[in-house]
Order: sequence, then C-alpha cells, then structure tokens
Amino acid sequence: MKILVASHTYIVNLNCQKLRELSRLDNNTQVIAVVPKLWRPGGVQNKIIESKLKDEGDFKIVPVDNFSQNNQGLLTFKSEIITLLKEFEPDIIQVEQGAKSLAYAQLITLNKFLGLKAKNVFFTWWNLPYKNKFPISLLEQYNLQNTHGLISGNQDGLDILRDHGYNNKAIVLPQLGIDEKLFTPKQQPELATQLKIQSDEFVIGFVGRFVKEKGILTLIKSLASLQEFSWKLLLLGRGELKEQIETTARELGIKNRLILIESVPHEQVPNYLNLMDTLVLPSETTDKFKTLTAVGWKEQFGHVLIEAMASGVAVVGSDSGEIPHVIGDAGLIFPEGNIEALGNCLGQLMANPDLVKDLANKGYTRAMEKYTNKAVAQKQLAFYQELLN
Repeated sequence: MKILVASHTYIVNLNCQKLRELSRLDNNTQVIAVVPKLWRPGGVQNKIIESKLKDEGDFKIVPVDNFSQNNQGLLTFKSEIITLLKEFEPDIIQVEQGAKSLAYAQLITLNKFLGLKAKNVFFTWWNLPYKNKFPISLLEQYNLQNTHGLISGNQDGLDILRDHGYNNKAIVLPQLGIDEKLFTPKQQPELATQLKIQSDEFVIGFVGRFVKEKGILTLIKSLASLQEFSWKLLLLGRGELKEQIETTARELGIKNRLILIESVPHEQVPNYLNLMDTLVLPSETTDKFKTLTAVGWKEQFGHVLIEAMASGVAVVGSDSGEIPHVIGDAGLIFPEGNIEALGNCLGQLMANPDLVKDLANKGYTRAMEKYTNKAVAQKQLAFYQELLN
C-alpha cells in the first residue's frame, strides 16, 4: 500500500513517529509525508521554517513548494506536487488540514485529473457546530462529496460532519500518538529536590497554555478548600494568565504551594509528569473565539492526558469536548467550571492512595492499548484497508 499524507504538522520531526510506525507495519507499506517547504508556525516559534527532504526508505518526508506560509485553510502546493503524485501513484491520499481545506480540494482534483484512483481521506479536529458561507460552503461540499474516508480527532467532529451530509466511512482517531519510550513511569528524585517537593507532598499537575479556557483558575480555586492536606501545585506552560494565576493563589493563601515552570522543551515534559500524583486538565468551553464560519472553542482531545497516562499518572479532566472519551474509566471526570466538584475529585485522590494507584494503572493500560504511535498506526492502516477492499 502506498500512502501519501499532506500536512504542515509533519514539519516537526517528533510528530512523524506515527507515520514511521505506519510504514513498518508490513513490508508492503510505503508512506510519504508531504509538507510545505516554507512554513511559519506562529506562537513561540514565530519564524519561517524551511523543511528538508528526509529519506528513510519506506518513509519519506518530502517538502513541496507552497502557497500561503501560515494559514492552514489556504495552504496549497505548487506544480511539483503533480510530479510527485505521478511518480508515487498512491493508493491513499490523506490531507490533514480539515474539511474546508484548499489543499484537500487540490489533491482531490489532481487525483481525478491524473487518473490515480486513490482513496481520498482527510483529518479534522474541529468539534463545534458551524454554518458555511459562500464560497466556503461549495468548497466543503466538494470535499465531502469526494471523500472516501474521514478521520476525526474527536466524536463531536464526526457528528458535525454527519450533520453536514457526510455519509461515507469514518473513524475517530487522534492525529498523533505517544512515544512510550519517552513517556514512561520513572522516578525523578533530583528534580523533586530541585523544586523543593517533599516525599509526603501530593503533587497536582497541569501542562498547557496559561489561558482562561484551560480552566487553570478553576483548578487553583478548587484547592483552596483542601489546605488540610499536604500538596503542591505544579503548573507547566506559559501564557497571558500567568500574573492572574499568581495573584489568585496569593489571595487564596496558597501561593507558597504553587510551582510555576515556564517554557519547558517537549522532550523534558516527561520528567515533570513523573513528579505528579495526578494531572488535571480542567478545560472550559468558551464562545470568545470567532472564525469566518464558527464561534467558540472546546477541548478537541487533550494530548497531555495520554502522555500522563503513559507516564503512570492518574488523570482528572473536565467534561469539555473529547476529554471524557479520552479518559474513559481510567480517571475522574467533573463538570467543567465546577470548583466544588473538582475539589471533591482531588480530595478523594489525596485521601485514598489506593484509588490513585488504581487509576494510574488503568490509565497506563489504556494508553498502551489505544494511544501509542504504533497502536494509532495499526488502527489507521486497518481503516485504509477497509477503504481499499
């Protein structure tokens, strides 16, 4: 099977591991990741990245000259994509830029024009209802009508596209898995000493952006009623809410229990996860974000949850978006924004070490079975085989 996957996501080498695993599942599978030659990710890394060709045999990363260097929906490829398609002759063409992607429409059209007869697949994260306006409505209609298989990163995303008229095969599967060699249970006594974490202190952790919709203030307020326990709150990330986080903790009298770490490289995140007794993802749905066709945000997956589970850490999450589906029965769920309910969850864990251990074990098993790069690749390959049969 020849698989061509196009996405700006794979300009980051760490994100390519699932595709590498996909190419190793059998001797007949070849995978090419098509990436924009020039791309500006934005955020902290606000500079243009020039992608390089990487040939690993059955897996290749191929940069292709592109139009638009920072807009996912407007990304398209220049004429050399035609040569690549003709030479590779893929059985599967997958574009991971959403349902309204111009790049997806471009590759659907080239698939037809070149007579490749490949199956068209796209991936989406979008999980809030939306209404399209002309001409975007025509673009999405064209893409959906010519799609053989849909991969959605969450159940809401699939339900929405069913409402938009998509009736062909689909699967709910994360875009990226986890590296179980990187995210694994491991003691970190030196780091604990460095951060002045005592052996009898229960460590509550959060990893992510310091923004309101991630629910960090709800997390801090939930801990104000649990001061009879010995605990520390370890926050890993960065963002506009930093000052308010520190002010709120000070006002609640728990500032001395707060450990705030900014800008940790991703490969060092496992070290901090290994310090935690529980990781909390208290995301809160909001209507503050607006695009041309939709309003709002809710948690699309919560990748840090599966990283924590693979690290043997018990997880707690709100019921925002995909979080309950990711956690399943391997953690505790509370209504988003509910300070008292989150406090009750954390109180249960602090008072019951056996519960913490049980959830950590369940989470680890769930992560190994469902969320490693190899596990995700196996499900993706099975889905492709279904499309081709």
